[in-house]
Amino acid sequence: MDDPIMTPISPAIFKAYDIRGIVDETLNDEVAQLIGLAFGAMARQAGCTEAVVGRDGRLSGPRLSSALSDGIRQAGIDVVEIGQVPTPVVYYGTAELGNGTGVAVTGSHNPPNYNGFKMVVAGAALYGDAIAQMRAAIESGAVLSARSSTLGSLRQVDLSDRYVRRITSDVRLARPMKIAIDCGNGVAGGLAPQLFRALGCEVTELFCEVDGNFPNHHPDPAHPENLQDLIRCLRDTDAEIGIAFDGDGDRLGVVTKRGSIIYPDRQLMLFAADVLSRNPGAEIIYDVKCSRNVARWVREHGGRPTMWRTGHSLIKARLKETGAPFAGEMSGHLFFKERWYGFDDGLYAGARLLEILSRFADPGSVLESLPDSITTPELQMPTAEGENHALVEALKRNARFPAGTEVITIDGVRVEYPDGFGLARPSNTTPVVVMRFEADTEQGLKRIQNDFRRAILAEKPAAQLPF
Repeated sequence: MDDPIMTPISPAIFKAYDIRGIVDETLNDEVAQLIGLAFGAMARQAGCTEAVVGRDGRLSGPRLSSALSDGIRQAGIDVVEIGQVPTPVVYYGTAELGNGTGVAVTGSHNPPNYNGFKMVVAGAALYGDAIAQMRAAIESGAVLSARSSTLGSLRQVDLSDRYVRRITSDVRLARPMKIAIDCGNGVAGGLAPQLFRALGCEVTELFCEVDGNFPNHHPDPAHPENLQDLIRCLRDTDAEIGIAFDGDGDRLGVVTKRGSIIYPDRQLMLFAADVLSRNPGAEIIYDVKCSRNVARWVREHGGRPTMWRTGHSLIKARLKETGAPFAGEMSGHLFFKERWYGFDDGLYAGARLLEILSRFADPGSVLESLPDSITTPELQMPTAEGENHALVEALKRNARFPAGTEVITIDGVRVEYPDGFGLARPSNTTPVVVMRFEADTEQGLKRIQNDFRRAILAEKPAAQLPF
């Protein structure tokens, strides 16, 4: 391969929590090799000698994974390739093989022409400054000095059966259950049916054939339109509950027999109560997009609620820092430290969900009885590149919310009201302001939205608000 530094690097691929780009436009084999070299240098600096590499089901996965591995090996780091697996299996591999270091080659829930890298070194997810350092080393050419005189070795290991056995040794269902699973043709389809049958479930499969073109629907259970096939399946079969996964299997979606979508902040409440029953007084972490019902619920069940910044890498770091047994965020990333490893794992979360629900004759009613409010989905206001951060900073400085009881600024601007909350935060992955609103009544929801409308238009009169 030609000297890779001749390849121009798009700064747009370096995100807050990972690296992600459009294949053969901003992300190609040469770029992947450079990223591998930079990652290998970081691993070596942290005292690591080996890295796990796995990939999701995208068509570009094999070649990008191979190029990445080449770069890692050029840094003198041995590579353990584990093939096409959900991202949580990569994380599991880094823990199980004892090195704490690895890369999942994945575009997550992005369209088929995207791919990227989720990275962990010595047990810590790379994000923020670490990714910025990697970018600087590549752009300056300094990364080339990371090449080792000794090429790292390469070996293949199949971890899928070990991963399934590890979960089935931990999770026990009180009774066999009939479930439907929708993998959206994402990589979870290669493992989820096996896992849930091993747990004793009767499984109806939807789109479990791994296909990087995602021919049926987008693999993102955060959006209701992607759950309609699962809702119809539950209506037309004797399945008791439906679970769905995103493109790389690290997020969970849940639907009841009656067609109710149980969003992740309500899932979080169910899991928190279960974890707190064995860990009284423990801390439970949730992100700023979650319902205000979460804090109340956690306190009622004897726990200590902590609101934190959105982002799977940020939540993981906070979990490690605090020693909390469980954390979750509105996007569907759920992190079990109790009985598991503390990384986000949609398949394991699905197994823990069924462990709880299998104790009840009507699992749907258990989920539907969780506290709920009138909420909006995640709303997005497009901005120019970088403008989203500037706008939210201006809101922090200037906006006044007289009816609010508290203004929280750990991640954007979240205003608590006696009957709800409003949130505006800059996305760290795309140039949008993310908003979410919740209230006890429709009237209250409109009032809170009007409060935010007034504040945003004062800073940006031409803003095209999504509500």
